[in-house]
This record gives sequence, structure tokens and C-alpha cells, in this order.
Amino acid sequence: MSALPVVLAGARGHGRWHVANIRRLERAGLVRLAGICELTPLTEQEAGGELPEQSADFGALLDSTGARVAVVCTPIPTHTDLALTAARRGVHLLLEKPPAPSYAEFRRMADGVAATGVACQVGFQSLGSHAVPAIRELVAEGAIGEIAGVGGAGAWVRDEAYFRRAPWAGRRRLDGADVVDGALTNPLAHAVATALALGGTTRAEDVTGIETELSHANDIEADDTSCVRIATARGHRVTVAATLCAQRAAEPYVLLHGGSGRITFWYKQDRILLQRGGHGPEEYQYGRTDLLENLVDHLTTGAALLVPPEETGAFMRVVEAIRTAPDPDPLPAAAWHRVPGESRRVVPGVDGLVAAAADTLSLYSELGAPWAPRTEHALNEVGAR
Repeated sequence: MSALPVVLAGARGHGRWHVANIRRLERAGLVRLAGICELTPLTEQEAGGELPEQSADFGALLDSTGARVAVVCTPIPTHTDLALTAARRGVHLLLEKPPAPSYAEFRRMADGVAATGVACQVGFQSLGSHAVPAIRELVAEGAIGEIAGVGGAGAWVRDEAYFRRAPWAGRRRLDGADVVDGALTNPLAHAVATALALGGTTRAEDVTGIETELSHANDIEADDTSCVRIATARGHRVTVAATLCAQRAAEPYVLLHGGSGRITFWYKQDRILLQRGGHGPEEYQYGRTDLLENLVDHLTTGAALLVPPEETGAFMRVVEAIRTAPDPDPLPAAAWHRVPGESRRVVPGVDGLVAAAADTLSLYSELGAPWAPRTEHALNEVGAR
């Protein structure tokens, strides 16, 4: 098999991870870094080796390099147009999460890509974890009884510079375009997508209602401390709480509540803890399949894609509910403080609230947070795709 030529759009910021990953697969003989699309060309050091062809014109670069695969890691509002630019040329896609800033843009992307027949993988890397099928198998075997609900917790630390990393950072809109760069939709989007997937709620029609509580301690438009509760067609609830203003950074996790036990999944570590009646705690460690490698495998051997667009429809319903909710509430000055010697804001007690939300499937307001924002309700129309 000859190495597939790959073009990367967006090679700085998180794109640096993609540069390193493409180079790793290049060394394995699976792909070849054929082109980089950036407004300012990369240096040889940034490119991790010999410079490929570079251009700020994505379409022209796809044409000139003969790319078979494009990795799109650009600002959120550009995802749909760049994905369609590639798809119309027959170029297969790895599209970074979130796949689009609104449900309408997601449908335009997913339907447009499907019409061309190209393969598209959405970059929820946690769903490449081998723990995911293992957890599904445990649930199917009845290891924890019937699923009663799913919680998700993300308590992260981000300094004020994080929200100045790009013009769109921390924004809900920019120059009239939706961005929706909030805690639940971008940095901790994996917690939402993974919680939905493990509960069997992946498609748009699997979501029947959404409650959101959105707030921010930092001086931004979007949310940095928020929670969401999703009602599902399966009858259970999915509650995910997130903050970028934690006292201490913690590993994010998803918690499956069963009738006779629970499973905790630390999705960045591919690690699970199984707790059930009549047994001691059981901990397991898994590997993971890289999503670009899976896309290459799909193209060369017909292997199933791990994260096709339709499997992210439920996540996009959450993005839409957050997008259409009133702008997040700024937390009162008494609810947060700056860390001495550091340029970051902390919401005292939020670490415990995030964990309690995942544990009880409750919203911040129900847990008695004195600063809890108003709860917004969104119901999806019956039969939504």
C-alpha cells in the first residue's frame, strides 16, 4: 500500500498535535504529509521535518498535492466550508471537534459530505478508546444492571491568556458568525460526547430535551463554568458539568450509573473502574485507536469509521441548545477570586460541585450553588434528524 497524501489545514495551536501525529503515521508508512494550509507558512522546525508544499488557499493546495485525506483543525466557524471544499474534490476528512458551531451548519456539512460519498471522521479522540466497546460489553452483560443515568465531570484550570489565544477564543459570535467556544462545546466537549455515546445517545433524534446552566467567571462572552442535562429517548438523563476555573486540574471522567453498580471512565487515560455489588472494585486499562489511523484503515481495508458525523448528532443538539440559550451569566465578583501569583480565576467550591453533578445527575442550581445561573430549557422537535 502506498502512503496516502495528507493535507493539514490549521497547523498551529492544537494543530501542532496533528503535525506530530501525521509525522508518526508517516514514519509507519501509512500517510505522507503532502501539504500544510496556514495563513503564515510553517518553519521546518514547526513542520517536524522537511517542509511540504504550503499555501493559504486550501482548495488549490488540495488540487496541487493530489491529497486523498484532509485534516481540518481550523477555527470552529470555518469547519463546514472547508469540509465541503475537500469533499467536493473527493478528499476524505478528519474534522476536528466541534464539527460545526450550529446544528444548521452541522447539517449543511454532514449532508454535503454524504452527497459526495467521501468518508468523514469527527475528531472525538476519546471515542477511539478501546474502553468504549469494553464498557458497552459490560453494560450489555448486565454488569451494573440497567443504566439509570450518565454523569460527566470536567474540572480544568485555564489562565486568562487561554481566552486570548485566538480572536475567536471565549466568544459566542465573531463578526456575525457563530463560534460557541464554551467549556462544554470545545475544551470539555469530549466529556459531553463520551457521556452521550456510552449511554447509547449519539444521533440527533436520540435527544428529547436539554437543560443548560451557563456562566463565566472570566471576562468572556462564552461560558467557562456550566452544566447541561439531556433527556434521552432511552429514558435516562445525561448530566455533564464543566469548569475552566477549578481550584486544581483534575482528570475528566464519565460515570455510568446502573441499577446494581457503576462504571467510571477517565477518558483521557483510557482507564475504567467497575464497582458492583458482591465484587471488589475492578480497574482496567485499555489502548486506543488513533482516529486518523482508523480513517486510513477505512479507506484501505474497509474498516468501520469510529466517529462518522451522524454519530455526533446528539452532541450537536447540545451545541445548538447552548448556542440559542441567552448569553451566559457573569458570576458575581464574590463568587470567584484570582490566584495569587497566577493570572487565573477560581470559583471556590466548583471542583466539588462538578463531581457532585456527575454523581447525582443534578444541575448546579439543584446542588445549592449560591451563584448558580438560571436554567434554560430546550426541547427538540419530534423526528428531528
